[in-house]
Amino acid sequence: MAEIVNLKREKKRRARADAAQLAAENRVRFGRTKGEKLVDAQARERDEVRHAQGKLELPPLLKE
Repeated sequence: MAEIVNLKREKKRRARADAAQLAAENRVRFGRTKGEKLVDAQARERDEVRHAQGKLELPPLLKE
């Protein structure tokens, strides 16, 4: 004889399994290592410094 299955529970179980599968795929696709994040942070900081070096200062008379 077939096992009796609660359809609500089965639907929720399948939804959780699908969500777990999608999460695993996203971790592979979008996940970055700590080293990659560190390299990006250093590059962003270097770019900010270069940008700040190019700014012109106003003469004292125009500052107010």
